[in-house]
Order: sequence, then C-alpha cells, then structure tokens
Amino acid sequence: METGAMTIAVISLVFLIGGVGIGWILHERRGKRSLARAEADAREIVEKAEAEAAAQKKAGLAAAKEEWDRRKREFEKEAVSRRNKSQSFEKQLAAREENLERKVDLISKKERDLAALRKEIDERLRSSAEKNEKLTQMIREENQRLERITGLGSDDARKMLMENLINEAKGEAAHTLKEIRDGMKIEARKEAQKIIVQAIQRTAADHCVETTVSVLHIENEEMKGRIIGKEGRNIRAFEAATGIDVIVDDTPEAVIISGFDPLRREIARISLERLMADGRIHPARIEEVVEKVRTELDEELLHIGENALIEGGMHGGQRELIRHIGIMKYRSSYGQNLLSHSLEVAHLAGLMAVELGLDPVTAKRGGLLHDIGKTIDRSVEGPHALLGMELVKKYGEAPAVVNAVGAHHDDIPMEGPVAVIVQAADSISGARPGARRENVEAYAKRLQRLETLANSFEGVAKTYAIQAGREIRVIVEHDRVDDVMADQLAHDIAKKIQSEMEYPGQVKVTVIRETRSVAFAK
Repeated sequence: METGAMTIAVISLVFLIGGVGIGWILHERRGKRSLARAEADAREIVEKAEAEAAAQKKAGLAAAKEEWDRRKREFEKEAVSRRNKSQSFEKQLAAREENLERKVDLISKKERDLAALRKEIDERLRSSAEKNEKLTQMIREENQRLERITGLGSDDARKMLMENLINEAKGEAAHTLKEIRDGMKIEARKEAQKIIVQAIQRTAADHCVETTVSVLHIENEEMKGRIIGKEGRNIRAFEAATGIDVIVDDTPEAVIISGFDPLRREIARISLERLMADGRIHPARIEEVVEKVRTELDEELLHIGENALIEGGMHGGQRELIRHIGIMKYRSSYGQNLLSHSLEVAHLAGLMAVELGLDPVTAKRGGLLHDIGKTIDRSVEGPHALLGMELVKKYGEAPAVVNAVGAHHDDIPMEGPVAVIVQAADSISGARPGARRENVEAYAKRLQRLETLANSFEGVAKTYAIQAGREIRVIVEHDRVDDVMADQLAHDIAKKIQSEMEYPGQVKVTVIRETRSVAFAK
C-alpha cells in the first residue's frame, strides 16, 4: 500500500515538474514574441517621431526665416525713416545756424548804429542844454528889463496874466456853450415838437374829477329807516363790512356813501343797491351781499384790465397784474382817473416810439404800467414808481418796461429810450390843460419854492413865477451878469428846479438883463 502510494507520488511529482517545464517554455516563447512586437512598434514610433520632428523642424525653419525676413524689412524701413528724419533735422539745424548768423550780423550792425545814435543824441542833449541855459539867461534878462519898464514884480505880472486868461477862457467857454446849446435847442425843439404834436393830435382823453362821495337814489323815505335799522345796527354792520361811511340825512330820496377809497366805495354802492332791491336788510344779509359783491368785483377787475390791454393794443400778462390794471379804474391822481391817464400815456408813448423807430408795444406797455404802483395797498411804504417796478418785475415784464416804470420820476437811472418816452408821455398827459388839479395851498407853496430857488443864484435881482407856475422870469443885475453868462444862468436855474422840485409838465426859465439910463431935464 505504501509502495503504491509512493509510486503515485513520484509519478505526480514527475508530471508536475514536466508541466512546470512545459509552461515555462511556453511562457518564454510568448515573451519573446511580445518583445519582438514591442521592438517593432517602438521602431515604428521612433521612425514616425523622427519624421514628424523633421517636418516640424523644416516648418519651424521656414517660419523663422519668414519672421527674420519681415523683421529685417521693418528694420530697414525704420532705418530709412530715421535716416530721412536725421537728414531733415540736419537741414533745419543748418538753416537755423544760418539764420542765427544773419541775426548776429544784424544785431551787431544795430548795436553799431545804436552807439552812433546814442553819441549823436548825447551831442544834441549837450547842445540843447547849452541853448536852454542861454535861453533861460535871455528870459531872465528880458524879465528884469520888463520889470524895470512896468514897475511890476514877476508874481504880480503872473497873477494879472492868469486872471486875464481865466476871464478870457470863461467868456469863450460860455460863448461856445451858448452856441452849442442854442444849436442843440433849435434842432431838439424842432424834432421834439414834431413828435409831441403828432402824438397829441392823434389822441384824446376825457377829463375826470376825483370825488370822495357817491349819491345813491332811493325810492321812498321809509327805506332810510330800514338802512339804519333798529338802534342803528344795520348801518353799523354795513360800515364795518365795507369800510365806508353811510350818511343818511334830510336830503330827499338820497343816501350818501363817503370814503376815500373808490374801490371800497363802489363795493358799498353796489351792495346797498342790491340790499334795497332785495328788501331784506339785516347784519347777516349785509355781510353775505358785501362778500358776494366783492368777489364779483374782483372778476370785474380782470375784465377791466383785459379790456384796457386790448384798447392799448397789447395782450398777455399775469392774472394778478391784469387785476392791478383793473384797480386803476378806481384810483385817481391830481384829479385824473388813473386808468384813463395810463391809457393816454400808453397811446402817447406808442405814437412817439413809432416816430423814433422803436418798438411801440414795449413803449405802450411801459406807459400803461408806469403808475401801477399806486394800486398797491397803501400800507406798503415807498415811492409808487419803485413799488410798481418791483411789481411788474415780479410778474415777468420785459427789462425795458421794468426800467420805464421805475425811472419815470427819476427814482432810478434810465437805461434806454423807452424810459425817456414814457416819462415824456406822462408829462404831456399831466400837463395838458384841465388834466389835473391841485389845492391852493400846494399851488402857492410851489410858486414860492420856484422863486426861492431862482433867488439863490448870484446876480439875481428879482424873480416872478407866472403862467400858473409854468414859467419863471428872472431879472438879473446888468453890472454883475453879462449877456453870455445870462444864458448859462438860465440853464443852471432850470437844472436846479428840475433836480429839487416835483411839478406837472415843464417850467420855462426866462432870464432878463437890461440897462436903464435915467436923466432929468431941469
């Protein structure tokens, strides 16, 4: 049993060894074949790599050669450009050197000429100094000779000569001024008369007298009692609501409404008429009617302002400014209705502007608005011209119109011809006969002030204000004022009156110089 097992083991070992040997042989053969294939693949890869490397090398060489050729061309081009610039700079430098050489030569020549001229000037200065010294000596000797002949010192002679020259210069200046002024007056008077006469002839205006009362007609005397009310409560309520006094007296069929504000007086008149027509008169109803009338009259003021603009040939404007134009219907100045006066000034200013070749619409607008400051609440202090200027400026009027409104009484300087035209038109409207009225006291004071101003000048003997203060005649002392100085005196008096007084229209100054010789036969 054991022998059989050993035999099997030996046989198994022999087979195992034989199998291992056969496997190793087979594996060795397979390895050699794989190695051969790997070597063949490696040789193929190497050959391909060498071929690709050769191709890339060839392409790189071609690109490098091309890049080198391009850079070579650029370098040659840049070198040529730099060579050209260098040659240009060399030419410019050569030209500059040549110019500098010419300038150096010219400067050298001028220096030589200057030296010669300086030498000549020095010689002339020396000669002039010598001649001046000789002339001074001659003048000194001549002055001494004159002093011996005349018996006057140099200071006395100089003073006499200066006085003579001053008097002669004054006379010549006054004579020249007179000639210039006369010529200007003649030409200006002709042109001004032509323009003003044409403007006045083409416009007309109504006359209006300022009143402070309105008379209201009533149907029966019983209505007076109803207006007064129980214990006067109705009339007190009415006066409180309107700010106007109501006078109920023995005047038959009439009630008087009194007040200095025409606008309030108109509100009171309309309100009282409506209350009497309605028949219901009591404090609550009075306040209701007065407020309603005030609202309606505000709208009416806009219509009046718009109609005034249309009548004056203008249009447009802020609503509040148009309302102020409407208020002018219920304002007056020196007995003239303010709206009528302003429309008249607008027409006159427009006509004069056309004659002078200016914009008539701007002139008309300045004329219509020149007294707009009088419609502002009386609690606001200041000249009406400046108040009106601020008002029209606030509502966007043109600068020429703003200046015309502010300058028509010379409160500010005039900045253009429109302001001058408006001022002239205002004077024409106020100075025409019957346009305005002033009380006796103001009239007398104005005449006295005119005479006082004229008497303040030297050489004036007597003064007389005539023609209702529109002319003042000045009699001068003939031995102190000559004919030439008389004209200058008239001009100075007129200028002082213009700067220190306010008056409607214009004042004519007439200076009279006369010599009276008296003898008696015995």
